[in-house]
Amino acid sequence: RMSRRAQQLRDRDINPCVAETDASRKCMDENNYNKNMCTGYFLKYKNCRKFWHDIKMERRRNGVKPEMPSAEERKKILDSVE
Repeated sequence: RMSRRAQQLRDRDINPCVAETDASRKCMDENNYNKNMCTGYFLKYKNCRKFWHDIKMERRRNGVKPEMPSAEERKKILDSVE
């Protein structure tokens, strides 16, 4: 059974970077934990976290609740910037 924290990290409404986390972890598993082989995955994860952190801070400043957009709302945001 997963801890509450682990469940939150797997919840796409709470953690917008689940896919990037999984890809990084898979790369590490497949490359015998050689970090040099997975730098591209780490960069995608880092960029994902920064992007959504900035959105969250902007929403907090503007008094928007919830501070982290839902998975559905995030998809619309991503579609609008691509």
